[in-house]
Amino acid sequence: MRFEQATARLSWAVAAACISLAACGGDDDPVVAPVAPATGIKTITINATTDPSMPSQDVTFAGTTFGPVGTYRKIVGTATGTLDPADPHNTMITDIQLAPKNADGLVEYSLDFYILTPSDPSKGNHKVFIEPPNRGGKQFGRFNGSGGGNNPTTAADAGTAFLMNQGYTMVWAGWEPAASRTNFSIGATVPIAKNADGSTITGPSYEYIVFDNATSTSYTTAYPTNSTDTTQAKLTVRDHLTDAAITVPSTGWTWTSATTIALLPAGTAFKQSAIYELTYTAKDPVVGGVGFAAFRDFASFLRNAQADTAGTANPIAAAAINRFVVWTLSQPARFMNDFIWLGFNEDVKGKQVFDGVFNWVGAGDGINMNYRFEQSGRTERNRQNHLYPEAPFPFSYSTLTDPLSGKTDGRLVRCSKSNTCPKVMNIDSANEYWVKAGSLVHTDLAGNDIPDPPNVRNYLISGTQHASPAGANSLGTCQQFGNPVDQNPALRALWVALDQWIDGTAPPPSAVPQRATGTAVFASTTANTPLGIGTVAQASLGWPTIPGVLYTGLVTVHNLFDFGPQFDAGIISKAPPTATGKVYPTIVSKVDSDGNEIAGIRLPDVTAPLRTYSGWSLRSGAWANDGCEGTGQSVALPTTKVARTAVGDPRLSIEERYPSFSAYYFAVKSAIDDFVAKRFMLREDAQDNLNRMLQAGISTGAIKRDGVYKDLLRKGMVHEPEEASDDDSAPAARGSVLQSVK
Repeated sequence: MRFEQATARLSWAVAAACISLAACGGDDDPVVAPVAPATGIKTITINATTDPSMPSQDVTFAGTTFGPVGTYRKIVGTATGTLDPADPHNTMITDIQLAPKNADGLVEYSLDFYILTPSDPSKGNHKVFIEPPNRGGKQFGRFNGSGGGNNPTTAADAGTAFLMNQGYTMVWAGWEPAASRTNFSIGATVPIAKNADGSTITGPSYEYIVFDNATSTSYTTAYPTNSTDTTQAKLTVRDHLTDAAITVPSTGWTWTSATTIALLPAGTAFKQSAIYELTYTAKDPVVGGVGFAAFRDFASFLRNAQADTAGTANPIAAAAINRFVVWTLSQPARFMNDFIWLGFNEDVKGKQVFDGVFNWVGAGDGINMNYRFEQSGRTERNRQNHLYPEAPFPFSYSTLTDPLSGKTDGRLVRCSKSNTCPKVMNIDSANEYWVKAGSLVHTDLAGNDIPDPPNVRNYLISGTQHASPAGANSLGTCQQFGNPVDQNPALRALWVALDQWIDGTAPPPSAVPQRATGTAVFASTTANTPLGIGTVAQASLGWPTIPGVLYTGLVTVHNLFDFGPQFDAGIISKAPPTATGKVYPTIVSKVDSDGNEIAGIRLPDVTAPLRTYSGWSLRSGAWANDGCEGTGQSVALPTTKVARTAVGDPRLSIEERYPSFSAYYFAVKSAIDDFVAKRFMLREDAQDNLNRMLQAGISTGAIKRDGVYKDLLRKGMVHEPEEASDDDSAPAARGSVLQSVK
């Protein structure tokens, strides 16, 4: 079979060469070359409206209309495709030459898709919002102001419909081999690599295992073990990342299947929040990089094709789409970092796939997917997953020379050569700077400021936690309440700015900590840095000593790890890797006297604060002072001078900084007006945020009510909290300015 495939592929090449030379054969008849099989998307299958598991809908959201756009329809289905392993657009995929091939010598894959599009294609805005799912799930809900999780369907699910009201077609396409396919999640099916002789590939695999509960009794590994003999593997445990690992005896655990381990005796639970680490010889690695190509090919099909090879129509061809913009949250942002770096924004016909990429909370990291025995579901934070290839050089979209490895590279190198680079916005919370060394996306490898590439902007949303705000007064496993600041008003404004940028209007300038502005502070290495952590000195940061709040300076740093001699080819022979002692510098934003960050996009909550907000936090309980991962923290300001003096809190109290409601009102309104003027908040989001912040101020009980408050109360912009009383002693200041935000 392999000989026949190779012969057929050679005959196509020879015949093509003969035609170009017009010199093969002994007669004058033209030589007709065999037609090489087409690659990319081959077939799409759209689920019927009666499908029992994931039905399509001719009209969704219970017929809700979205202004002049009208109603939306839902299209759910699967797509199949093929890749030519010899095509330069695919050869960067690790192990693609070892993937099984069909009769045409091509590699096959399939993926799930989910589309929401205007029922009348002519009424849409002819633009696609495409989200690579996060571990199979949709994350756009809070950004869009909608609900419904992975299957938005009802009228209530439509919510405020930021995207639908603008007429966007919304697309989700599977890319991740390990993604769950339950609860309307979607993923991709990719081949398993085999040795050239067809035998099973084996290799070292490493698994970081933590259960934040006391009931789990089994763990499922990413790959099957090559042997269920526990003496051929190693399981260790420790409470803290900085503790010495203790080996669990081979008689203290067992393989209950080729992909499942359990502690002994049977029924023993894994210790809550303890760090277990498993090393074993795995087998049957997936060709994970095919997921990049599948996502590329499906988007290219939607953008350029009228129908599949069987004649099934492109479901959005009638929408006359002229723009594709990727929106991501967390893991998929790291997917897109690598997607662009590996050159996948050029399709197999040389066309650009995406016009813009909106990367929210991906930092400068990659996805750990284009490696043998990939584990793309992993993510590095202060306490977890430091020993995976999530963040090897390059980190930045600028082309740089790495003094540690000697390599020269950047995420735009390949697309620059083919003129297929998209506009890119990298937007990070403070959490990415503290747990993912996020500054490396915008500094050189000495921590110096560097200019943005013309098609890239970088933003820090100051003092916020990873991805989404915490619920009010949520504690979880952390020492302080989570960070409730909502980043989505800024994200929506930046999305509009990205769209305008594609049209030619420059977006707001990058906003990040910089040495030049005096807003950056460097992390320091420690004896624990080979584990992936360092520290930021309290004095250098400017962090105030707040009663009851522990500051340790814990921060993630990126090591140059040694994964083995074939790492550049995508083969990991050292799992876990060894530290080389070489470390990349990382910076975070300095903070003001309240502990709030001074660099980046400072939301009105940070500019006119009632609390101290941070992107970092620490665990409580038996695991105290380890990182609390993606969660930030919020610490209320003291309400009165008497209260802060009594406990020695250095932060000004609420009553001192806002002596009346008028003072607070004008501080908040000024912050919001400034935010809108800088294009970091949409005008339509301003009023709701003003009302929310004013109510938050009143709820502290520390701001004296005055005439301004009374006027807003009558207008319904604020309401009385329980057991509150009026204070009419202060007259309305500048009564003519009691207008809403415009």
